[in-house]
Amino acid sequence: MTCAAENVPFTPGQARACTVREVLDRVGGKWSISILVSASHGPVRFTELERNVEGISRRMLTLTLRNLERDGLLHRTVYPTVPPKVEYTATPMALELYESLVALTSWAERHRRAIAEARTRYDAEHAG
Repeated sequence: MTCAAENVPFTPGQARACTVREVLDRVGGKWSISILVSASHGPVRFTELERNVEGISRRMLTLTLRNLERDGLLHRTVYPTVPPKVEYTATPMALELYESLVALTSWAERHRRAIAEARTRYDAEHAG
């Protein structure tokens, strides 16, 4: 993930904004919030996440888990069993983010109907 073309220089302020945007894109991604909230309650297995994160495909779950692990937000533990048991746990950095994610999801739940109604009104007023 990059914010600018490789050969295009940008100022230090732009570099900071670029990095912040990348982080927010990752933690605020469509699937990341649900995964991080689930993992913040304790170790969670892939199949549990697959059941708990509504609408996510196996492939997208795998990619999102890998990216969150790469970013230091999840820790992956593989147990030497047959079949292998894999658990994901939130890192201290992800646990620090937990309260903000819960606040964001609570806000979305409280306002989802009002947003849907606003969209309906807007669409009716702007129908072409």
